[in-house]
Amino acid sequence: MYIITSCPQCGDETDHEVLKEAADLLVRCAECGTVHHVPKPNETILNIRTIVSSEAESTVCTIELLEEDVISVGDYLVAECGEEGVSVEVTSIECGERRVQKAAAPEISTLWTREIEEVVVRASVHKGWKTFSLYQRCDGEEPFAVGEVYSFGNVRFRISHIKMREGQVLRKDGWKTVAKKIRRIYGNRL
Repeated sequence: MYIITSCPQCGDETDHEVLKEAADLLVRCAECGTVHHVPKPNETILNIRTIVSSEAESTVCTIELLEEDVISVGDYLVAECGEEGVSVEVTSIECGERRVQKAAAPEISTLWTREIEEVVVRASVHKGWKTFSLYQRCDGEEPFAVGEVYSFGNVRFRISHIKMREGQVLRKDGWKTVAKKIRRIYGNRL
């Protein structure tokens, strides 16, 4: 475990590795290697059970929160899945038997999230009376704009409108968003 604290040798706040926990902490500066004692921080870190969904797959992970943190649906956090950190968006908060939109960290029993680093964007592309369903895996921050031309595989199309996860629809040319916020793209095949 690492904490950020002031180093007496460096004279600056740096990362320190926690070597031993007792009434205080024995830490080693990551910059200069100085070992010294610091008082225990009075913040309590909670490990919250987190379900991370990535399309059809779900993984049980954890998210570290401070006792005073308040989490809302739509917040972006980093989940620890084994040794890997994964960027996620909170989609639901479980407090005991009920689901809520917002909760203080100690009340949360499970966070339901979806991975946003890499997402699958779905598109319905029309050509006459035919509709093609397309899927493209892309970075969660990749931009998409109404009126622009894109290719999913070997199919080129112009976006006519974008249905957002929150329900709104982008219809005006030039309006844009990022992949992680898209429910479905609609377009016309070229």
